[in-house]
Amino acid sequence: MTGLWYILGFAFAGISFVFLTIGVSWLLSHRHKGDRHKGLPYESGIDTYGDTWGRFGLSFYIYALLFVAFDIEVIFIYLWALVFRDVLVGGLVSMAIFVGILLLGLGYAWRKGVLTWR
Repeated sequence: MTGLWYILGFAFAGISFVFLTIGVSWLLSHRHKGDRHKGLPYESGIDTYGDTWGRFGLSFYIYALLFVAFDIEVIFIYLWALVFRDVLVGGLVSMAIFVGILLLGLGYAWRKGVLTWR
C-alpha cells in the first residue's frame, strides 16, 4: 500500500509543478505589455533597417549540418580515446570503420562541391 502512496505523491508533485510553472510564467510575462520595443526582432533598443525577414542561403544550413556531424565525431573519438586501453583490437577496428564511413561522406560532399563557398 505504501508504493501506491509514493506513486500518487510523485504524480501530484509532477502535475502541480507543471501548473505552478505555467502560472508563474504567465504572471511574470504579463507585467510589461506597453513596451513598444517588445515587437522588434532584437530588444537591444537599436532600430532595424531593411528587411528583417531575409532568408539565408542553403549553404549555411549545409555547413551547419556538416559541423554538427564532425563535432559529434570528435566527441566519439575523445570518449574512445579515454578507454583506449580497455577496448583492445575490437575497439580499434570499430573506430577505424566509424572514421572511414565519415571520411567517405566527407569525400562525397567534397566531390559534389558542397564545401565550396559561393
